[in-house]
Amino acid sequence: MSTLKRNIIANYASQLYVTGVGIVILPLYVNYMGAEAYGLVGFFAMLQAWFTLLDLGLTPTISRETARYKGGSMSALEFRRLFRALSMIFAGIAIIGAGGLLLSSKWIASNWLTVELLSLEEVTFAVQVMALSVALRWLCGLYRGVVTGSEKLVWLSVFNVFVATMRFIAVFFSMWLYGFTPKVFFIHQMIVAFIELSGVWCMAQRLIPSINSQREFIGWSFEPVAPFLKFSLMIAFTSSMWVLITQTDKLILSGILSLTEYGYFTLAVLVASGIMVISGPISNAIMPRMSRLHAEGKQEELASVYRNATQLVSVIAGSAAITIALCAESLLLIWSGDEQLAKKVAPILRLYAIGNGMLALSAFPYYLQYAIGNLRYHFVGNFILALVLLPAISIAASLHGAIGAGWVWLSVNIFYLLFWASFVHYKLLRGLTVRWILSDVLCIVIPALILSSAYILFSLVMEQKNNTIFSNFLFIVLTAVFSFIGSLSFNRKFRDWGGKVFKVVNR
Repeated sequence: MSTLKRNIIANYASQLYVTGVGIVILPLYVNYMGAEAYGLVGFFAMLQAWFTLLDLGLTPTISRETARYKGGSMSALEFRRLFRALSMIFAGIAIIGAGGLLLSSKWIASNWLTVELLSLEEVTFAVQVMALSVALRWLCGLYRGVVTGSEKLVWLSVFNVFVATMRFIAVFFSMWLYGFTPKVFFIHQMIVAFIELSGVWCMAQRLIPSINSQREFIGWSFEPVAPFLKFSLMIAFTSSMWVLITQTDKLILSGILSLTEYGYFTLAVLVASGIMVISGPISNAIMPRMSRLHAEGKQEELASVYRNATQLVSVIAGSAAITIALCAESLLLIWSGDEQLAKKVAPILRLYAIGNGMLALSAFPYYLQYAIGNLRYHFVGNFILALVLLPAISIAASLHGAIGAGWVWLSVNIFYLLFWASFVHYKLLRGLTVRWILSDVLCIVIPALILSSAYILFSLVMEQKNNTIFSNFLFIVLTAVFSFIGSLSFNRKFRDWGGKVFKVVNR
């Protein structure tokens, strides 16, 4: 097996494990720590996401330049100078970021977060430990970039699995010994963050080239970073827009909702995020293929790959979104075993599941722009989306809480899919302007929705569903089957395959 294939398989396996164990273990946090304490966990996750705004594209830059060094495009001395300059930047940002959070920890605990059961001192201490943990995990980005650029992805994947196990599972052993409290939880997370930093630092040190220190001087200048600023800032802009679009609701709601309600909201959003994980491998596979086809001038083949991939995501992500939305309460009941939690979280989960399904499909115009090499419309679209989303979520969340934010998320993603995607197609591939949304999306998603909804209506009329674990599980499975059959029957590839089978059978 080639190194590339091993890297891809290892990367996907670790990604699925890290995401899966994170989702599966969450109900235990709520059961043992309480919903309000879990709200702090959700706030911690949101802080880590917002901290990526400070990356400024530096992590992809060191990864790219490590690969270029390995390919012989840069001397060892040049690489060491760049690495030292980036190390100083990363360390500076970590100190400033952690210091800012530490100094504002009391204000965050007393003025931003709405605490009902936990003590102010306990929440303040948790925020202070969060600050240190976020800074340690932030520093990992520099060394992960070196490991990734060196294509040591099998090692990194195994290490990620180890860290995820320590973070999500081993924490229960610590809490079993010392108590199921936020203090124990976040101290454990800080220790794991230190172990993670130590691991990637050690591996990066093995991969960084050595030089003759007596004849070659590295220095302490930021000048080596200057040639890469344009590349870094382009990535930084895209990343910043993505963080603003996907994390603004979480930031706003963390200051509006009580920690208990915020914990429920975080649960819903995390379950719905599984839809994006499902569609990720497909997008990662088609982007380089489409780029190559465009470079070779094979526009018809590019359009074919693009449409086939869209239909595949419509079937997979569309069916998943419909199933989660229609069976939200049953899914949460099986997952958590808590009927009260299921009833509170289900309405939010429905909105975010459908919204994320739309988002998985509306990402396709970006893949097209990436292949063509023109990201202008992607920048403009994300900028407009952020301008609409930020005030809309602020108003809706203030008036209606998490449900209001969910409706805004769903509405904005529907608009982006139906109108902005059509605009991008009109500008870049005019022949797809109408066919893409009608043939490749709606003609697949709508039959899936109709067939699965018909099954649910039939179940309710026949009173076949009750609240046992088995009946809920069967209800979810059958809904997924009907949704999948409905979407698959209108997939062009499946119809062509079915036609061939029909001809063979009737010979």
